[in-house]
Amino acid sequence: MSKELIEYLSGFVTENRKKRFDQVLCHRTRHLTVVLEDIYQPHNAAAVLRSCDCFGIQDVHVIENENRFEANPDVELGSAKWITLQRHNEKENNTADCIASLKKKGYRIVVTSPHKNDCSVEELDIAPKTALFFGTEMRGATPVAFEQADAFVKIPMVGFTESLNISVSAAVTLYTLTTRLKASAVNWQLSEKEEMEIRLQWMRNTIPKAELLEKEFFLKQK
Repeated sequence: MSKELIEYLSGFVTENRKKRFDQVLCHRTRHLTVVLEDIYQPHNAAAVLRSCDCFGIQDVHVIENENRFEANPDVELGSAKWITLQRHNEKENNTADCIASLKKKGYRIVVTSPHKNDCSVEELDIAPKTALFFGTEMRGATPVAFEQADAFVKIPMVGFTESLNISVSAAVTLYTLTTRLKASAVNWQLSEKEEMEIRLQWMRNTIPKAELLEKEFFLKQK
């Protein structure tokens, strides 16, 4: 039914927008996903979402233990409507819940932090499905994330400053890993089913009053 619904809604989307969907979808991936834990500065939140869209990351998981995730619209520039944002905020320990959910889907949890067992973004094994974990601005990832991580990754630095801003760190990491993926033999692209799901999501976000058109479509199917 999704295919028929997409065909129906396509009649309300311009040819240029449909071509743009095709161009962007061929670069989208769920092989990598991003997890943001308790990010509290709106401009950082927005900048990470923008980077995810720019580098083809479709899924972003947001953990809200202490801080509500809010992205500054002047920074994210509409990027939020092109990615799939999943919030984890209903459990006592949302970090553990998010990690368990991702591991069940086959993701390896990789915490971005200097650690005794870390490796650089250039050395990280990109073959497994990977969830990149970015912690809060002040403290980094929580002990729960560290305890349940499968690996640790860092961006090598040679200056006096200890670390990059989280939004810059995410951008550098995503650029490096997506560039490596595209040059590899790893099957990182979306399945046909995933492409249809995301295309439908984008159409719903693009077409004015799309919900009314969908209702009309399903009435015609009866």
